[in-house]
Order: sequence, then C-alpha cells, then structure tokens
Amino acid sequence: MGKRRLLMCAPRHYEITDDNPWTPENPTTDRDAALREWTELRGVYERLGHEVELIEPLPGLTQMVFAANGAVVVGRRAFVARPHSEERAGEGPAHAAWFQDAGYRVRVSEATSEGEGDFLLTDRFLLAGTGFRTDAAAHFEAGQFLGRPVLGLQLVHAKFYHLDTALCVLDGNTIAYYPEAFSADSRRLLERYFPDAIIADDHDADELGLNAFSDGRHVVMHGSARHLAAEIERRGFEPVPVDLPELQQGGGGPKCCTLEMYEWEPAA
Repeated sequence: MGKRRLLMCAPRHYEITDDNPWTPENPTTDRDAALREWTELRGVYERLGHEVELIEPLPGLTQMVFAANGAVVVGRRAFVARPHSEERAGEGPAHAAWFQDAGYRVRVSEATSEGEGDFLLTDRFLLAGTGFRTDAAAHFEAGQFLGRPVLGLQLVHAKFYHLDTALCVLDGNTIAYYPEAFSADSRRLLERYFPDAIIADDHDADELGLNAFSDGRHVVMHGSARHLAAEIERRGFEPVPVDLPELQQGGGGPKCCTLEMYEWEPAA
C-alpha cells in the first residue's frame, strides 16, 4: 500500500457541460454541492494517510476539477495532456506549469491525449486507451517518455470514452474492467494479460463504479456500484464508498478527480 502523492483541483469554476453522455437532460450546476463532494473526497484520502497537493483552479476552465485528465506522471516525469476540446485546452498549460514549478521533467503531448483519463499504470504495462479522446499516436509518445511498455486498448462504447471509466487498476497486477466498453481484440488482450481480473456488470459500469482510486488496499469508489464493491472485497481489498452525484453528472468519479504522482523512476 504505502503513502500516495495525489494532485487535486477544487471545483471553484465547475460547470456541467453537455459534451459527455453522463450529463442529464437540462442539467443545472450546483457548485456548492460539487465543492462539498470534492472536500469529502479529499478528506477520505487524507484520512487514509495520503498526501494531497493542489493545483489552482483557473477561471473559464469548468472541468479542471477532473485533475486526472491533466497528465500521467511516473517518477519525476510528467506527460502532460493535450485535451480534445477547446473548452479544456487551457488545462494542459496549467498542468505543465505546475509540474515544471515542482521540478518535474515535462513533455506536453503532441497528439491529443487526456492524461490518466486514458493512461493507467500497472507493474508490467502502461495501459493506454484510445477511440474517443486520446489518439493512438500519444501512446507511443507516453511510453517512450515515461519508459514503460504500453498496452493499447480500443474503447468502442461512447459512454465509456475514457479508459478510467471502464477499467480500474487495483494493485500492480490486479484490475477490474467492463468488457463491453472494449473492442474484441482489446478484450482478448485483457483476458490474456489479466486472466484473474474482476469483471464489472452493467450496473457497476453505469454507476461509474470503475472510476475508482486504489492504493493497493483501499478502493475509493462510488458506493452505488454494489456488485463491484462486493467482488473487490472478496479479493481482499477494502472498498471505501463515496457519493459524488453532482460531479458524476459532469462525467466524473473519484479517479477523475485524482491524479496520482507515481514515485518510482521509469525504466531506462
């Protein structure tokens, strides 16, 4: 397990947008509710013993609360996102500046990419999603810069447009995922390399249950994904339920709000 370093961003300028299929019809944004949910999530991490650092939310960047989309970080290297939408374009430079100021070696993706939204780290692979938000060309860039072998995965279900909505890394060798989100070839790769994976059902996926943060023991996740929570507990992990309905309307869960700064150095 061990202490983790996490980067979060308060939803000071949060707005629910209509560019994702999680948004209800005619949504209204309750920024105070979003801030309460985010503060509770931050408190959960701190009670678990993790270090939470903050990036300043910027006016006009209404989705910056979803800090995981800003970069993928291994050792002292930050592969910074180049978001797919004009609305989120400013998030890349904001994250680049934060990591540069913190002494990281920074590379901004040349291809469209969205940080840990589509890059998740295991002991063997940098799992990399494509199909909706991140270009496959970014997979090569990230793997080369971070020094990790990449396992590319094709997302085919529009509701699961980021890898972190369809797959959760529980520890270095254990994942949970929703097979229907992936192409047939990608499902075969997951079955080959992760034969003991936990399989999420439709309800788990629809509750954004896989958009969870795990420290190797505790799994901070939407409590409404009951089947997934039970399976995770059966495997020896400890589900930590949270309720983020306002942020969920914007397409986010615990993982979206949480960028992990992995401590070890990349392979040579």
